[in-house]
Amino acid sequence: MPKTSHKPSARTKTVPYDVAEQLRTPEEMAEYLDAWLTEAPEDAVGIARALGDIARAKGMSQVARDTGLSRESLYKALSESGNPSFATVLKVAHALGVRLHAEAA
Repeated sequence: MPKTSHKPSARTKTVPYDVAEQLRTPEEMAEYLDAWLTEAPEDAVGIARALGDIARAKGMSQVARDTGLSRESLYKALSESGNPSFATVLKVAHALGVRLHAEAA
């Protein structure tokens, strides 16, 4: 059996996966956020990042206008190192057209 090389060809290019590119409809955006809220309800960083993913899918400039916040502050607040206030989370959710949901645990 001949030896095969596992070295990628010079033409092989990889690009980072960006979930925001997959969130095309309001329903997909809401389902994505709901999955985070359901599967990782205590992961504040993950949930904020999910809101950031949705904001990027919708267009961060538009979300910034709708919230009255700057694009830069939104990127920072909704990043992995961000820590948005609850007021910011509510503004972003409203601008994205999604509702946070509560039910008995």
